Amino acid sequence: MTFNIFSFSQWVLLSLVILTGSVLVSCQDQDAAGKARQEAAVREYPVIALETRDVKHLNKYPATIEGVENIGIRAKVDGYIKSIYVDEGEFVRKGAPLFQLETQALSQNANAAESNIQVAEAGFNAAQVEVDRLKPLVEKGIISDVQLKTAEANLASAKSRVAQAKSQFQGVKENIGYTRIQSPVDGVVGRIPFRQGTLVGRSEAQPLTYVSNIKEVYVYFALNEKDFLNFTSELEGKTLQEKIDSMPPVQFIMANGKTYPHKGKIQTISGQIDPRTGTINFRALFPNPEYILRDGGSGTIAIPTIYEDALVVPLQSTYEMQGRKFVYRVIGEDSLQSQPLDYYAVVDNKVLVADGVRKDDVILAAGVGNVQNGSKIIPKREDFSNYMDNITPVFK
Repeated sequence: MTFNIFSFSQWVLLSLVILTGSVLVSCQDQDAAGKARQEAAVREYPVIALETRDVKHLNKYPATIEGVENIGIRAKVDGYIKSIYVDEGEFVRKGAPLFQLETQALSQNANAAESNIQVAEAGFNAAQVEVDRLKPLVEKGIISDVQLKTAEANLASAKSRVAQAKSQFQGVKENIGYTRIQSPVDGVVGRIPFRQGTLVGRSEAQPLTYVSNIKEVYVYFALNEKDFLNFTSELEGKTLQEKIDSMPPVQFIMANGKTYPHKGKIQTISGQIDPRTGTINFRALFPNPEYILRDGGSGTIAIPTIYEDALVVPLQSTYEMQGRKFVYRVIGEDSLQSQPLDYYAVVDNKVLVADGVRKDDVILAAGVGNVQNGSKIIPKREDFSNYMDNITPVFK
């Protein structure tokens, strides 16, 4: 029997040939897998070309309501409440009766004052008779004129007493008129803390009630110093009054969340910043023909800020790093480049850009968390308007 026996060197050579072939096959497989992974990593992403929009943003501030006239009703004379003619919340016209105070004591005073007039007039008449009697005697030289002058002085004094008595009577009559308390304006009656039989008077600290003229109402709100400076710096005009005049109409959001149907106008800004709160007060005037708004109510004032021709970036197309906002701008056909943004404000999930990108720049619209600077993508163009659903258009 014959055996083919390989030498040791031949066995080594054969092993090397087999090992080299295996390595080559393995490398080819790895290259193919890596290429496949790379191709799989390049995914399709939506991209948009940036556009400009006119954007209106509503800045909202807590507010309180006061009637244009909010008048405390007080008694001018002391007396017991005899009648209450109105109810709380009732609308009344100017001159309508509100309260009636008892007049018995004042009526007695009036009778006494009237009697005093009669007494004074009787004294005046007697003094006049005396003067008339003495005049002929003096003219004939029967008596000296001293007696006549004395009589004339008594007549003048009697005349003064008549005038004084009439004045006192008139004052009592006016006080009797004050017992019927009337509304000084058209308005709504407030809370009435007093009841029939209660003694009230001029020294009473608490008003009998309030009557609020709410055909128009004041709405008060406050801005902090920073917001105030930013707000006024954007307004037209050199003086503060010119800036106030150029302010756009404002909206009022009622306590139930509904928007009040009539717009108001800012009228005044307080002259100083409150050192306790760091805020400055504004006052707006609103028409209130349906009497929906009531004195003492609350709500929210909404002031529009208009950004004309603003470059807008969807908030979902941005990411934050170290306190700054960034977007991925598409470079060439498929590369992403991280780009920082400077912006004015974020309005309804839209970033109003000041610098960093320009109109018509193409950016990654969505999926910013799945890529990084330098990533390759397959860009899919989408309509910019699809990402502007929450933008409020400005109608001019």
